[in-house]
Amino acid sequence: MEKFLTVTSRPAPLDSSNVDTDQIIPKQFLKRIERTGFGEFLFFDWRFNDDGSLNDKFILNDERFKDSEILLSQENFGCGSSREHAPWALRDYGFKVIISTSFADILFNNCFKNCILPITVSEKDLNYLFKSTLELEDYQLSVDLENMLLKDNKNFSSELTVDPYRRKCLLEGLDDIALTLIHEEKVTAYEANLP
Repeated sequence: MEKFLTVTSRPAPLDSSNVDTDQIIPKQFLKRIERTGFGEFLFFDWRFNDDGSLNDKFILNDERFKDSEILLSQENFGCGSSREHAPWALRDYGFKVIISTSFADILFNNCFKNCILPITVSEKDLNYLFKSTLELEDYQLSVDLENMLLKDNKNFSSELTVDPYRRKCLLEGLDDIALTLIHEEKVTAYEANLP
């Protein structure tokens, strides 16, 4: 897993509540076993019309948010099934940060395992972020995990609250496998002594 560095981007404002994992990555695209290749199917039923053309009304198809690395969403983001394909699709599409007032527990936990930082903010702060990214042409938001700070280029600033263990894993690029490999010598020595 790559290390999480400071992310600075214009946020993409997905103004929907209760975005479930079947909307994030529809079931017909769950046939792959790799973690890559899902980004093109992210929000497929919302991004595309029935004829396969782009839905001009969907926010991610707006040129202003084409290269966003930060996704804003309303409450209860990632509800529904427990599929880990959802954070795979979000990360493969290019999102490194998701900001909402609340998350479904399983998706929240899976984000950390896939180098995505889910950030919970107050409704007031989320409304400010939505308004700013929609109305201000030069709007940029920065997420500085090392200094635990969320700030923009318009004098907004807020401290992040992230579990210290998860923060360390993101900063050092450690997933479950990498955490195990830290103890590779001990594991190898233990296995060598098995009868």
